[in-house]
Amino acid sequence: MRDIKKFLQKLRPVQLIVLFYLIAVVVSVILLSLPFVIKPGVKWTFIDALFTSVSAVSVTGLSVVTISDTFTTAGIIVLALILQLGGLGIMALGTFVWIITGKKIGLQRRRLIMADHNQGNLAGLVELMRSILIVIISIELIGAVLLGTRFLLYFPTWQEAYFHGFFAAVSATTNGGFDLTGQSLIPYQKDYMVQIIHMLLIILGAIGFPVLMEMKQYVSKKKHQLFRFSLFTKLTTTTFFALVIVGTVVIFLLERNQFLVGKSWHETVFYTLFQSVTTRSGGLATMDIRELSQPTLLFMSILMFIGASPSSVGGGIRTTTFAVSILSLYTFAKGGRTVRVFKRQLHEEDVLKASVVMTMGILLCASALLILSITENVPFMSLIVEVCSAFGTTGLSTGITSDLTTVGKLVLIVLMFIGRVGILTFILASGGREQPPRYKYPKERIIIG
Repeated sequence: MRDIKKFLQKLRPVQLIVLFYLIAVVVSVILLSLPFVIKPGVKWTFIDALFTSVSAVSVTGLSVVTISDTFTTAGIIVLALILQLGGLGIMALGTFVWIITGKKIGLQRRRLIMADHNQGNLAGLVELMRSILIVIISIELIGAVLLGTRFLLYFPTWQEAYFHGFFAAVSATTNGGFDLTGQSLIPYQKDYMVQIIHMLLIILGAIGFPVLMEMKQYVSKKKHQLFRFSLFTKLTTTTFFALVIVGTVVIFLLERNQFLVGKSWHETVFYTLFQSVTTRSGGLATMDIRELSQPTLLFMSILMFIGASPSSVGGGIRTTTFAVSILSLYTFAKGGRTVRVFKRQLHEEDVLKASVVMTMGILLCASALLILSITENVPFMSLIVEVCSAFGTTGLSTGITSDLTTVGKLVLIVLMFIGRVGILTFILASGGREQPPRYKYPKERIIIG
């Protein structure tokens, strides 16, 4: 025990976070392998348990099995709890346990919280975690009641309706992407109330915890009080909804002479809007995406690669990374040296981080595609969708997940895990402690481009 304690003390916060998520995966594999979790007669291998566990911890939703045909009621509840753990974050739930047990949350634990939720400082972290838990669980409960009530139209008993409502609310809010129908939301493709509730839950989960907290503060402020939203909230919210709107319009333009032919105006609106929202990291679908054209699948893959907002339940390079990259490109084209947005100047370190995340994300997905193109005998576009879906922890698929080789599944497992913990966290956890240089080398220019 002493050796383990010494080992843990040597690790930096980012390394501990990665370790904790690995432990969460191991525990999830054990839980999802228990006899009472799997239905009798179901073939359940270790790689299936590992893939499903990582998909749940990373709140991706890619699955090699049909959830309702594989898991018992107890198994579905266990899966929902794992989704909750992965969505809220290990340190958020850990904070809740520390609070209710009356334990003091020291500096080391606060640093872990900061690393897990990508926060810039230690101030108010415990209160932030408490507020996040209250807000997210409240959202899930409201969603569960609304969906359960609506599902009374589809299920014979109220117990079954509200159970499905509970799981659907957790899956949507955490952007888990798992479903109990085996067909995602296709059975509800004409039920716009179910779709609206799901879209709202996906957005609230993917837009970022800091944004939700600032919205909560704004709503609860007194009328005479001034309130100023942070640059993070302004930038991430603008980017998030810009991507949703652009995504809706582009999907409509690409599919207006394809899938959308013969559809009414309201069917068209909901089909295009829902597919755009779900690429933020939701992973649920109101249609079989194999019916979409290849340009649409490629565009949706780009949206999934971008993913959700930082410090949210989603993955990908994150919306702020995309926004800063576009702003940097615009600044460079204009001949500027500093990136400005909303009357603020971005730190050079943040611009560099965005460049690193973008580059690493492209390299990871390209490497995964190269490996999968060798090991898998499926259309290349399906591989692109699968890779971007795994990296963005989205969960959309053209139906090839269960047919992948063991190597292919392991590649997606790595992508899902990195997508959940975040590229920056993964890079910092992989590197050692950099010692400050004692001297500087002379600068010299090179030819670029």
